[in-house]
Amino acid sequence: MNSRQQEADTSIAFYEFNDQFIPTDDSLSKREIGRSFYQLGKLHYDKSDLDAAEENFLKSLKCAERPRDIFSIFKILGFLIRISSEKLDDEKATAYIAHAEELVDDLTKVLGSLNAEYFYNVGIVKNYSGKFQEAYDNFQFAYKKSKEENEPDILAKTLLALSNNCYNRKDYKGALDYLSQLNQLLAIIKKDYLSGAMYLFSAKVYLEVEDFENSLKFFKLANETLQTKKCWNLFGYILLGKGNVYKNMGDFDRALEYFNLASESIDPNVFKRLSNLLKSEIEEVNDSSVDLYLDRNNRKIKERSLGSIDFKHRFVLLEILFLLAKNPGEYFDKEQLAKSIWKDEYNPLIHDKLIYTSVSRLRKLIEPKAAKGEKRKYIIRGKDGYTFNPSAKIRFHMETKNVDDKTIANVELSSPV
Repeated sequence: MNSRQQEADTSIAFYEFNDQFIPTDDSLSKREIGRSFYQLGKLHYDKSDLDAAEENFLKSLKCAERPRDIFSIFKILGFLIRISSEKLDDEKATAYIAHAEELVDDLTKVLGSLNAEYFYNVGIVKNYSGKFQEAYDNFQFAYKKSKEENEPDILAKTLLALSNNCYNRKDYKGALDYLSQLNQLLAIIKKDYLSGAMYLFSAKVYLEVEDFENSLKFFKLANETLQTKKCWNLFGYILLGKGNVYKNMGDFDRALEYFNLASESIDPNVFKRLSNLLKSEIEEVNDSSVDLYLDRNNRKIKERSLGSIDFKHRFVLLEILFLLAKNPGEYFDKEQLAKSIWKDEYNPLIHDKLIYTSVSRLRKLIEPKAAKGEKRKYIIRGKDGYTFNPSAKIRFHMETKNVDDKTIANVELSSPV
């Protein structure tokens, strides 16, 4: 047995108890201790004290017995893997995952029939190794069997897992379909934490499809729902998400407020993944080397020294700017501009003054005041037409630096357990 497997075997805690088990006096004490440690671990997990949560989960080690408690071991492993992912502790996560994979093999040997809970847990384990299609197939079996077995709790967790799986496969329509079903189910069964995770996930999906209004709506619902449960471990991620919405809307000042607030609200030595994401976002928004941010969807431009410039009623000027900015160093003459911007054949009587006037208005909007004798910073005129200065640094909406969004085992704190 390798060292990682040994670590996994000595890092498993039992927290949930089988109702069919009739304990002896000794085993009853053991089970009660296990339950207490789990409840303490979950309390600390909800309150963002991940170190204490991990410690209490691991203290319930001697209460776990295989194969009787195998489903319970899956659950505690799920929490430990998520904590390891947030701490960017790959070694521990690898050990826990190895143990989970071993449990899958045991399950097929000890179960008389494969039930919904079996397929759900197999799907979760497949997700750890990035086998998203195999995970999806198992979740589908869990979905079907949980209905047949009348297990609403497992059905709810499976719907969240299916939406998560679709998100990982960039099937955002599928993710929203499963989230809609989950919303209907949670109107019947009361699960505050699951509701909060559902709202948070909905907000993330809407952010991906650039439905910013719905994204903000669901981030707000997630925050309100988790507050009723006094659960704070996802608060920083909610603030990060709202900041990302405003960044993608072109409101960089408000985005920065949310990123800074999130950064101030966490312990960076514990929430290492979130801290890295926030640092990258703050650096990007504050990147002093970027001269122009161009947001075509929202018709906003942010110039480094001039600030935000609204182009909502300047459609022609925006089109000229994007044509030139997308092709820095390439000159566009009057014929090309007439065809590209006005969709007309060039006519000097019409287009000469129109082009000159439009470019002049555009320059007044985006060009910082230059000292006498200095060249234009962005739009340069030559004998062959106009071009965008290739030495200017620009960034387009949704075109960002590579941010290390790594999640160990493809899970984060909001992922289904």
